[in-house]
Amino acid sequence: MEALHDWVRRGLPALGAAIPLTVVMVTVLSIILTAAQDLELSPAQTASWILALYGLPGLLSVLLALRYRQPLLLTGNLFAIIFISSLGGRIGYAELIGACMLAGVGVALVSVLGLTGRLAAWIPAPIVLGLLAGAIMPFVADLFTFLGRAPVVVGATLLAYLWGRRGEGRTPAILPALLAGGAMAALTAQVGPAPEQLSLPAPVLTPPVFSLEAVATAAPVLVVLMTLQANLPSVIFLQSEGYEPPDRTINVISGVGTLLGSLLGPTAVSLSLPASSLVGGEQAGEPGQRHRAVYMVGAVALLIGVLAAVAAALPEMVPTSLLLALAGLAMIGVLSNALQTVTQGPLLLGPLFAFAIALSEISLWGFGPYFWALVMGMGVSLLLERDELRQCRAQQGAL
Repeated sequence: MEALHDWVRRGLPALGAAIPLTVVMVTVLSIILTAAQDLELSPAQTASWILALYGLPGLLSVLLALRYRQPLLLTGNLFAIIFISSLGGRIGYAELIGACMLAGVGVALVSVLGLTGRLAAWIPAPIVLGLLAGAIMPFVADLFTFLGRAPVVVGATLLAYLWGRRGEGRTPAILPALLAGGAMAALTAQVGPAPEQLSLPAPVLTPPVFSLEAVATAAPVLVVLMTLQANLPSVIFLQSEGYEPPDRTINVISGVGTLLGSLLGPTAVSLSLPASSLVGGEQAGEPGQRHRAVYMVGAVALLIGVLAAVAAALPEMVPTSLLLALAGLAMIGVLSNALQTVTQGPLLLGPLFAFAIALSEISLWGFGPYFWALVMGMGVSLLLERDELRQCRAQQGAL
């Protein structure tokens, strides 16, 4: 009995670290469902995409944690999900799948060939973050558009989020927002009936389409997001906590997982620095016990994947305004971090140009704003910020 009590006591910090991650995972569904509507996906395709974004990383995480006894938590990369979602009105679903598959091949090759440093030299992370901030901004702005259209539901959601931010600790502010918005939607009779029966998702394999525009627009950004903004800093954090994460294995699994998972829907499998800092930091308990948090989060991810068909029916159960409001609120933290990184330098003009171009509707020679944000942002930095660009590359190379 005493041994059981000690086992539970030592495992409680891991549970505390896992709870906010599970809340965020549930909330991110609103981003995916919004993108699925923009892409005009069928319920079966949406369920298959959710399975790829949650079930596959959850399974891989549990296997990695069991193998290495370290807090190695793979996710459907949030930055990549947001970026993919922002492309929904410009690039077709099959083309997004093709771009993600090639990005997966790129991540695996970069790792196997030891080219991470060269990638950092060619595509500085601040340029990508400027592009990402521009892609996110419309989602956050739409929050206030829908506040005017549905003031009761969206207003309650926003107020609860702001209240949650005042005392935000281990529980993210998006949780009270989710609860308040759902309660207000129920009180105003805007909640539809739940599915009559639960069903397992039937994987829908979508043949990829490899178009030049989609590959040039999405693949380089996704490779950078998975390697320089996710796997690499997460590995460095875990090393600072005394772990020895198998970095090359992680990158290969990330690339292969992205390649295969994207057959079910465009995805990007990687570590996540925010998630790694929760499950691998002090708040997750003793170093030898922190991998337990991965089992908990991975189990929730697997459960969401198994219940993907139910999740895909959410747009029929809750008002669209609530889904879009939650999507916008879920992106505020990402937007804030991206803008903060961009404005801190050393690069400034290139990332800001990338940000502005990503917000535009530019179309030249068949390529859209995200492609030109990357190209023109790099061009501006090469022309006007050569010293800063060298400094940025040196910092990334030091990682």
